[in-house]
Amino acid sequence: MQIHVVQKGQTLYGISQAYGLTVEEIASANELTPSQTLVIGQALVIPIVGSYYWVQPGEGLYRIAHKLGVDLHTLASINGLTAYQSLPVGFRLYIPPTPRTQAEVNAYIEPRGNDVSPVLVQAAREAAPHLTYLAPFSFRIKRDGSLVQPPLDDLPEIAKNSGVTLMMVVTNLENDQFSAELGHIILTDQTVQNHLLQNIETTADQLGFKDIHFDIEHLLPTDREAYNAFLRKATERFHRKGYLVSTALAPKTSATQAGAWYEAHDYKAHGQIVDFVIIMTYEWGYSGGPAMAVSPIGPVRKVLEYARSEMPSSKIMMGQNLYGYDWTLPYVKGGAYAKAISPQTAIDLARRFNAQILYDYSAQAPHFNYWDDEGKEHSVWFEDARSIDAKFRLIKELSLRGISYWKLGLRFPQNWLLLEDHFKVVKRG
Repeated sequence: MQIHVVQKGQTLYGISQAYGLTVEEIASANELTPSQTLVIGQALVIPIVGSYYWVQPGEGLYRIAHKLGVDLHTLASINGLTAYQSLPVGFRLYIPPTPRTQAEVNAYIEPRGNDVSPVLVQAAREAAPHLTYLAPFSFRIKRDGSLVQPPLDDLPEIAKNSGVTLMMVVTNLENDQFSAELGHIILTDQTVQNHLLQNIETTADQLGFKDIHFDIEHLLPTDREAYNAFLRKATERFHRKGYLVSTALAPKTSATQAGAWYEAHDYKAHGQIVDFVIIMTYEWGYSGGPAMAVSPIGPVRKVLEYARSEMPSSKIMMGQNLYGYDWTLPYVKGGAYAKAISPQTAIDLARRFNAQILYDYSAQAPHFNYWDDEGKEHSVWFEDARSIDAKFRLIKELSLRGISYWKLGLRFPQNWLLLEDHFKVVKRG
């Protein structure tokens, strides 16, 4: 799979000729219409087996092979060259595909209201072939240990038809906020706790959930050991049923990291107790904060490397956003919130307002600024083929279990193409 970054003056027709494909093939892969103007800096996925590389000044085959992680003699042979011959600048080399590795893939899906919207149903159908788990968000705990169920509609059937395991996401959300008080009740009141566990088991049996996923957040620091004890109790019980147990963890870089989101999340204990964890490695750039990359790769790497020091890599799923944000400038703390947008919408905005897309190589994230029709400046940070490709390579480098997406419903077609190019998705259903 090739990633091509659009340069000034390039067209779909010209790009298609360079790669020996039709305009329609490239347009379809990127969900474009052939008549749409390309945006300078836009990343396109070119659906070919392997990729091409154009020789830069001062480069030889040895340097290129080392740079791309390809065996020198394989690279020479496949291109009909000798290993140490000189190459002209601009010479096109064919780079063979790397072997795919196995990975588990989860996607959260968040229905709102009393049913699952047609947009979310369609998103689930399209994503299901690429998923190990589908996680409707969420089953909300009540103070008596009962559960408020989200609408599911066709989601269980969609999962079943694609061999996807349903993940039962259990949260301490009250009034759309994570509640430390509710968390304390369920972690310390054994009567409420036993009622909760029985309700989870009954619901999972009835609806076909095979992974019980605890997303218990914003807990009191003093409830850290109580949460660990709860997980031991829950895991012992649900393992007897043949269920997996997993948790969601806030992104930490040390065991002593302070803050309400972090202190009760014990990475080492979770790694010992549950089958796997999902680490929420996103929201550095968030709707109420200043404009920046949502999941810059440097901070993401630091969190994952810390996690690997506390638990096996095979238990870690990297969290990944399927969205970006559009901030209105200047940023004012406590002011207007940024708008969540899909990568496709970001490209449309850049096209509409004639903005050039830039790429921050430190954060591994695309971004651009534009002025709207009311004369207000905006800053947009989002995901594209380059940024998600960098995350996939990080997963393989760190030998992680896989990736978990928050959340389905925002269009990012390039993600799924590149996911399948990098990984063989594990199916448990």
